[in-house]
Amino acid sequence: MFHPLSLFVGLRYVRARSTKFFVSFITWTSLAGVCVGVAALIVILSVMNGFEGDLRQRLLSLDADARVVPTESRGAAAPDPEQWQRAARAIRGSPGVAGVAPYAQIQALAVRTPVMLPVQLRGIDPKAEPSVTRLAGAIKEGRLSDLAPGSERVIVGEVIAEELGLAPGDSLTLLIPTVSAGGVPTPKLRQFKVAGIFGVGLSDSDAALVFANIADVRALGPSARGDEGLRVRYRNALDAPAISAGLRTRLPRGFQVIDWTQDNADYFHAIRIEKTMMSLILLLIVAVAAFNIVAMLVMVVTDKRTDIAILRTFGASPRRVMGVFLTQGLVIGWLGVALGVGLGLALAYNVRTIVPFLQNTFGFQIFSSSVYYITTVPSVVKLSNVVTISVAALLLTAAATVYPAVRAARTSPAEALRYE
Repeated sequence: MFHPLSLFVGLRYVRARSTKFFVSFITWTSLAGVCVGVAALIVILSVMNGFEGDLRQRLLSLDADARVVPTESRGAAAPDPEQWQRAARAIRGSPGVAGVAPYAQIQALAVRTPVMLPVQLRGIDPKAEPSVTRLAGAIKEGRLSDLAPGSERVIVGEVIAEELGLAPGDSLTLLIPTVSAGGVPTPKLRQFKVAGIFGVGLSDSDAALVFANIADVRALGPSARGDEGLRVRYRNALDAPAISAGLRTRLPRGFQVIDWTQDNADYFHAIRIEKTMMSLILLLIVAVAAFNIVAMLVMVVTDKRTDIAILRTFGASPRRVMGVFLTQGLVIGWLGVALGVGLGLALAYNVRTIVPFLQNTFGFQIFSSSVYYITTVPSVVKLSNVVTISVAALLLTAAATVYPAVRAARTSPAEALRYE
């Protein structure tokens, strides 16, 4: 079978056992470095994708994918019930929408002597709420249906219950800021009965939210109302920006749509920065391995000066000589990338099995349940990440072969054979 000269000689150099131990050692070190760097990048990014997905799921468990609220404009009147109904009908008829539910939310102080906690009192419709959030599944004690209109019952987060010493059936006093007709602040004390306790494993929810029936919250009076609107759930939360854009064109004037990517922009911006910085740091492992490839090929070129001179005297062009060492470097580098991708995928897909095994074997726990809400290490492999890492590693290793190959092509046959 015919092989180009450069490919044939380059592959022969790869297969040949070098008599230079140091050259051979650097070759295997370079291959192992590329393999480890690529595998580490795939595993770390997959774990961070898992944490990002877990965080998104926890954030959206009690917050809908989008909120429809009145437009903030000076002097504009609040929408009347008929306008809210028209907006709800327009939302339900929009593509990609899975559910709609009203809400009313105000800031309050939860008081149980001697402790006071700032909380958000959120009024909901118990019948419509399951269509937009997972509150019913997060309730650990009690039921969502216990929030009947006029019952003055609440469901509190487990952190609030722990700090205030609350259990179902206990009384909870809420200090609610209101304003009198003359514009004078007049805080109002209201007594509620704890009907249940919920927990989603996110301090922003478990330590801050108190749920009541929306009728009970509205009964506190117009001056006590804060944020009021409609919560919307989409069929696919990841399509929220596109669906929200379409929803804005369907809504009547006086309403705006705020989706979860806007409400939680700081969380996910921080995660993206962490992923970018982690990728750059771990890519240095591949870069170091690429420098090893450069060093190895330079020594091979020095060792093969006689071979290069003989090839040149038999008519091989500098480009063909260059191709010999490009082939050798690319085979070593790309073999390392291929092994790294295989190892990285094997580890990333089996993180949930490997981590418990390591914890049981060495007697330690990565995320203690007494400290962290997340006690397992999640992993989500994305094809785009694997492709990006592979391409970056291939380009780095390919660039590492250029200088030694150019140096080999510039070898003078007469100079190399002078003392042979």
